[in-house]
Amino acid sequence: MFYRLAVASNLGFNYGVTTLRTNVESHQLRLIELAKQSLPNAQHAAAEGHRLAQDLSIGRSRFLDEHGFTSELDYKRACMRDGRIMYHAHIGMNDADSTVAALQMIDAVAQTQGFRIDRAGVALDRRMGVPPELRDSLPAETGPLMQSSDDWNRLAQCASIQPHLGDFMIGQPASVINTVEALRSGCTTVGNLSQYFTFEAPGWHDAETTSAASVSAIALLGALREHGTMLHSYLEDGFGALFRCCTTVGGWAYMERYIVEDILDTKLSHCIGGLTCDPVKRAGWVFALDKIHQGESVGSMIYGDTISFGPDFTRNRGVIAEYLLWDILAQMRCPTGHAVLPLPVTEAIRIPSAEEIAEAQCFGRRIEESARNLLPHVDFNAADTFAETVCEQGKRVFNNAIVGLRDSGVDVRNPLQMLFVLKKLGPVGFESLFASMDDVIIPTDMFALSSNLVEDHRATFLDPSNQARVSGRRFLLASTDVHAHAIGALAELLSDAGANVINLGAEQNPDQIVDAAIRESVDAILISTHNGMALEYGQQLKHLMTARDCTLPVIFGGVLNQKVDDNALPVPVENDILALGFTPVTSLPQLTESLPSNNVLIGKTPNSR
Repeated sequence: MFYRLAVASNLGFNYGVTTLRTNVESHQLRLIELAKQSLPNAQHAAAEGHRLAQDLSIGRSRFLDEHGFTSELDYKRACMRDGRIMYHAHIGMNDADSTVAALQMIDAVAQTQGFRIDRAGVALDRRMGVPPELRDSLPAETGPLMQSSDDWNRLAQCASIQPHLGDFMIGQPASVINTVEALRSGCTTVGNLSQYFTFEAPGWHDAETTSAASVSAIALLGALREHGTMLHSYLEDGFGALFRCCTTVGGWAYMERYIVEDILDTKLSHCIGGLTCDPVKRAGWVFALDKIHQGESVGSMIYGDTISFGPDFTRNRGVIAEYLLWDILAQMRCPTGHAVLPLPVTEAIRIPSAEEIAEAQCFGRRIEESARNLLPHVDFNAADTFAETVCEQGKRVFNNAIVGLRDSGVDVRNPLQMLFVLKKLGPVGFESLFASMDDVIIPTDMFALSSNLVEDHRATFLDPSNQARVSGRRFLLASTDVHAHAIGALAELLSDAGANVINLGAEQNPDQIVDAAIRESVDAILISTHNGMALEYGQQLKHLMTARDCTLPVIFGGVLNQKVDDNALPVPVENDILALGFTPVTSLPQLTESLPSNNVLIGKTPNSR
């Protein structure tokens, strides 16, 4: 909602940054009820994946053809054997055409400079998660919308870079059709399992169908495992971003591995890093994941540190140099197949351009030179200790979870029920029941940062003038997409200042917000948005509010831009939001000044009560 939190929280939805005690008994009762819920047949879902595999021919990407490998897994294992550091780029252009152009541009730069970009992730439009027939009716977001098999094939053939398709693929209602298209195009590593637990496809609320589709897609990859297929899972796009303790994240990694590899016989490729800034932890996670995967870890990539970035590009460059140095050193010490990711310095401000992505890739090769010189002199003892603790305590969390789930009536060999129950139980429920909410052994960097940010701004909200503005008022908080650490922090700050807060959480559609605002009789609506949809979402919200004669004040915060067809990158839309009669804010002072006064009920109408 305000700048620092909005750009630092590049992740799934948040259960809050508070250290409030949770009601373990209520989570236990919830778990028992979830275990009783009727679900689609898991065996039928898996059989559908196996059936599709029989007639599916995996395509050949240009990268695999040119380098003579059968799959990305095959290529990664060769790099691990040869001590080659792999590099990942992440592309966030608006559409397929600009994405292809960006891939071709950065590939050309790499060839001119004499290096190789091994893989590139494509940040797809979130609408890709829903069935194709529903996509045109939903707000456009940042990223390409793949309309046909030709679009998928262009990604795989346009450049000598292996495509990585993670966002809004597996774990979504359209899991099966997306996975089939990716495999046919030659993309053999598909994700993102962790998103199943925290991401909701826009306008979609049928978790049972999503669970069945996810099992079918994972089983499809499993049936083709001998051809090098892998399921990618970015832990910090899921519950891993929301747990308080790193050991709980370790336990969750064991849990994902159990469901995917032990039950569904599919190769799992873990990713982490975007919300981890401590270099000891970054290296330690590489070592821990290798242990969790019993020495057979083949990671997709280790994401760049996104929580240390800000508007100072020179400082950002220093951040990149530090994390990248450690990421490369960790791969040299323990080759796990994780590609490293040099982020562009603009990452925190806006979607980076192709030129900025190419420049970051060049910068990464210079850091690798330093890493090779430093390797003999680096002490990894602290990272080893971190890994040992995460694995030892994480295995305890995992074992507690298996016993607790079984005792509550869950069939722990049923992958569909396991996925569904864990998703609905949520991160707070999981950590409360199977870890220890009172004993944070190693705080995650995101939990520590969020807690510190709340403390840093608490005095602002408790200032008598600001407190007088909000005390006793009712505020509705919601996020348009998966980014909701900001509203979690704001919920705590506003509550401390005496406000009554209704936090709807992430993935809220405009109609849900209007319904809740009227039902809860609130004084203002606070919305956080991130995914390049601010204006279109605001227009839909305005239309619905007008139709229901609701004239409440609305404050929009976060990353206020909009995907526009004629632009490769989203454009700022603060003035457009203001023209709708809403208030755009990009900083905490702006937010507190924009909140409705305690003495004046701004915008109240009889219908809104």
